Amino acid sequence: MGNGGYDVGHYALSLAYEAGNEEDGRRLRGTAVATARATRDLSAFNLDLKGMDVEAVTVEGVAARWKRSGQELTVTPERGVGEGETFRTTVRYSGGPETITDPDGSEEGWLPTADGVLALGEPTGSMAWFPGNHHPSDKATYDITVTVPEGLQAVSNGELTGQATKNGRTAYSWQTAEPMAGYVATIAIGTYEIRRSTVSGGAGRGDLPVYVAVDPAQADDSRRVLARIPEVVEWAEANFGPYPFSSTGAIVENPEDAAYALETQSRPVFPGAPDISLLVHELAHQWYGDSVTPESWRDMWLNEGFATYAEWLWQEDHGGDSAQEIFDALYEGDYFDDAAANEAVWAFPPAKPPSAARISDSPVYERGAMVLHKIREVIGDDAFFGLLQGWATTHRHGNADTADFIAYVEKYAEGSGGKTAPETAPEADLDAAPDADLAPVWEDWLYGDGKPSVA
Repeated sequence: MGNGGYDVGHYALSLAYEAGNEEDGRRLRGTAVATARATRDLSAFNLDLKGMDVEAVTVEGVAARWKRSGQELTVTPERGVGEGETFRTTVRYSGGPETITDPDGSEEGWLPTADGVLALGEPTGSMAWFPGNHHPSDKATYDITVTVPEGLQAVSNGELTGQATKNGRTAYSWQTAEPMAGYVATIAIGTYEIRRSTVSGGAGRGDLPVYVAVDPAQADDSRRVLARIPEVVEWAEANFGPYPFSSTGAIVENPEDAAYALETQSRPVFPGAPDISLLVHELAHQWYGDSVTPESWRDMWLNEGFATYAEWLWQEDHGGDSAQEIFDALYEGDYFDDAAANEAVWAFPPAKPPSAARISDSPVYERGAMVLHKIREVIGDDAFFGLLQGWATTHRHGNADTADFIAYVEKYAEGSGGKTAPETAPEADLDAAPDADLAPVWEDWLYGDGKPSVA
């Protein structure tokens, strides 16, 4: 996934959806305009697009040659693009987008539902419904307009900027003004109960719009937990710093339509009504994963370890087990009901998933969270919570890898982290553990094979 030589700054997607039965794949006609800056001289460049029929490609309004090979759409403009030049590529395409099965058996891409479709992207699914540079390191802003038969709704990321019905079809226009990785872009088409509310102004911002779309079959079961979104966001801001986007919310589909939850930016998707822990997890991803996005999929633990630890912190703050008690249960093999699941925590180090099929396995989640807890033990609570906010602020709307994280923590623990910590982070105890030795955390817990000793 992903292509070199350019950096996309903005996608403008105009999509027309045609409802149909399961066999015809619910067809899509699209025009994608990618505005990018060349990072080197380009005589040709590639976009990721799996399936679909390409009808025409232009670069700066001039017809370009193109060819297909697997998921690669190679574009050769009439004239080369010079390093530093900004250029617009327009692709017109149509067809029945594919459902992609990952090496771990999960499905993504274009997922037919009972009354429409759901597009999910992690890690490769977005190439099923629009051409782009689908690597987590190339983030962009988005304008997405989806036209659907009247009576259906189209929900996407960001804020709804327009809705108009004409000749039996309704166009929904969505805008994401903050950078977004392609894998957390989404569209959901169907019939939904829409709920709007706000999170009261705080953390240096005004009121935050909350937009929730729920399949009617899930409306009653989800009402109470989704009403807690403002509460969770306010709690998260106290721990992680200001919310990084201009809106929040959720999309709730039926369990048979989506087999997993996903942190789609500003509007996470849930397969049925979530419990409070899952809601906390996916909203925490808005800071860790969506705003601070991994440089590559090898750094997946920076997403899932943080979001899992957020669940532990929520329990700690709301009358449940402390993070230490959860850590101890995992270490002692008493956390999961199944012995194999407890053993799986130690299958590989969180920073070294052995294959693409394993990037969503337990070590990335639970052992990733254990790494964070070990850091907390070493540097102390005040410095740790300052670190959580500082990390999210320093790399806000950007990308970072494991080496960046290690360097940041080491610098922070030495007492020099105050230079990069946000003003809202507690700085008084940055040097609370001046002799902190973090090497065992990296060697044993982050990169070490097997079960580390806690002695």
